[in-house]
Amino acid sequence: MNGRRHSLLRKMWLALSLTALLCGAALAEPRQPPVIAVIIDDMGNHETWGEAALELPGAVTYAFLPHTPYAASLAEKTHARGRQVMLHLPMDSADGNALGPGALTLHMDESELQQTLTENLQAVPYVEGINNHMGSLLTRHPGAMAWVMEAISARQDQLFFIDSRTTRETVAQAVAQEYRIPSSRRNVFLDNDRDPAAIRAQFSQLLDLARQEGSAVAIGHPYPETVTVLKALLPGLQGNGIRLVRASEMIQLQQRRNSRWQQRSSPWLRVAKSSKP
Repeated sequence: MNGRRHSLLRKMWLALSLTALLCGAALAEPRQPPVIAVIIDDMGNHETWGEAALELPGAVTYAFLPHTPYAASLAEKTHARGRQVMLHLPMDSADGNALGPGALTLHMDESELQQTLTENLQAVPYVEGINNHMGSLLTRHPGAMAWVMEAISARQDQLFFIDSRTTRETVAQAVAQEYRIPSSRRNVFLDNDRDPAAIRAQFSQLLDLARQEGSAVAIGHPYPETVTVLKALLPGLQGNGIRLVRASEMIQLQQRRNSRWQQRSSPWLRVAKSSKP
């Protein structure tokens, strides 16, 4: 009986010691400022709106619809200004919305889907990553998303993937992770309601989430209302202790934070294993 009690006390002491070590490491590690990424979707259909969106300050990321009239020229300008270019990849929608050219649909076989994806990537220069346009139907199908991620992972250039999360049933990011594709997800839509007050409220929600979680990703569109609001709000980020980063940097930062958390948590796993009877 005394031996069992001594063993229990020893385990408790080990757990308390590890807690103190982990807390000390957390205190010693400098706190990183919250970060946000802002992705402007639907670039390519409207030249004037696109040009205005490119005037936004800071490391805004731009996602282009393939085979649209101004996608190639605006993507060239985006790259020339040191901004990040993404492919805004049309995917099948559950509500039957028109998808535009280059859409991936559920009725496609593997070869047709992957060929369409390749053609879409060729239509937009300087693509570094992909996010889905619509896709509330396709992104919930693991088989279709596996074909997408297989094609992405087979490329020599390492593209990243942002799940726009147009449905709660999406498996897109989970499948991307299975294929070891750098990935993240959208947290806030800025302008489902184009009223400037509503856009400001969504931007405030984005900042609150970044403060709580350390990072947050927003998606907006090149609407005049969105551009006007962002032009007013983005310059104030630094004063609020928040940093705007490109989509790829957001993924890198999130991966580092997850890695540090796993490293700090791993001693608990060892204690749990060693304390089994």
